[in-house]
Amino acid sequence: MDFAFDPRTEELRENLLEFLDEHVIPAEPVFRQELRRLRNRWAWDSVPILATLRAEARRRGLWNAFLPGEHGAGLTNLQYAPLAELTGRSIHLAPAALNCAAPDTGNMEVLTLFGTEQQKKRWLRPLLEGEIRSSFAMTEPDVASSDATNIATRIERDSDEYVINGRKWWITGAMNPNAQIFIVMGQTDPSAERHRRQSMILVPRDTPGVEVGRGLEVLGYDDHEHGGHAEITFTDVRVPAGNLIGAEGSGFAIAQARLGPGRIHHCMRSIGLAERAIELMCARASERVAFGKPLSEQGVIRDWIAESRVRVEQLRLLTLKTAWLMDTVGNKGAHTEIQAIKIATPATVQWILDKAIQVHGAGGLSQDFPLASAYAGIRTLRFADGPDEAHKDALARNELRRQADRRTTKR
Repeated sequence: MDFAFDPRTEELRENLLEFLDEHVIPAEPVFRQELRRLRNRWAWDSVPILATLRAEARRRGLWNAFLPGEHGAGLTNLQYAPLAELTGRSIHLAPAALNCAAPDTGNMEVLTLFGTEQQKKRWLRPLLEGEIRSSFAMTEPDVASSDATNIATRIERDSDEYVINGRKWWITGAMNPNAQIFIVMGQTDPSAERHRRQSMILVPRDTPGVEVGRGLEVLGYDDHEHGGHAEITFTDVRVPAGNLIGAEGSGFAIAQARLGPGRIHHCMRSIGLAERAIELMCARASERVAFGKPLSEQGVIRDWIAESRVRVEQLRLLTLKTAWLMDTVGNKGAHTEIQAIKIATPATVQWILDKAIQVHGAGGLSQDFPLASAYAGIRTLRFADGPDEAHKDALARNELRRQADRRTTKR
């Protein structure tokens, strides 16, 4: 078994590391300063420093690195995974600088795989160029959205149009006025089989009847650096029938195709975030003295540092194995491992961030360090793309079935 990265991946990693160290990390305070000066605080992608970083990312060949095929860098999941990890070291800025930030990544994948030529020309091209932003509108406040078949928003055919009515919330990035297109999931046929009731449709932001309401907070953070999380109502919203993505009833299948790559991107970025937390923890422990000796010489602190290193290494190996399986046997064949990393990553990184905050004392809770906001962000991943409990239940059912099959085979 070879654990080394192939030459192209290693070259891209070195390129990206240099980009992060020389351009992105130094730009973080500039980004925050420019963000505070914005007339519309949600329009985070309008700050000048981001345009500068994006130009440099293009020059280095790092633009759209997440997307395979003709529109992206042509990387496999295994090749992109370590790059995604590195972007997690500057999770608010690096993914956006490379045009590899959610939810645009998943939406571009949907349009690439399932969009018509007209849809690609109208929406995919400007997303690929970083000219606009987008949102994915699935979660709803009035149903348990952990079961996507519960989605109640209606998408009804009326001649050559579809009419959308419903209410969504936690729609990432939608507070940003530059999020010009929403991919909306809703029911087209409530009487169909559970997984064939839903469809996806493209709804431009400026369509009459679309109302973007309040921005929701995560543990007190409004996440305006990512365009916030909005509550949106759709009231008799009419769009052309040609805005439907795929066929009626294919919404659930499209959602599953979208979430597989998205989960591994989230996990690898989170590992990069954990690595930066460990760096900060070690630096703080070496600088601070308590009870007559540096924190780095306190047994409990050393235990946290050792545990953090062990846990992040385990997590990385599992995630890279998942990426390899996605490349070799497909997302369906890697389903168990995708569930496993989705379960393990947020909990593991949350634990590491908690210890890093503890080592920093009260400073770790403040805005002077990135740890508190990172903790709030990583806590959301235990809900995003499905809660821990739903993934654990599905993984356990598959394991019970697999073990029962093995017992039957042995008889």
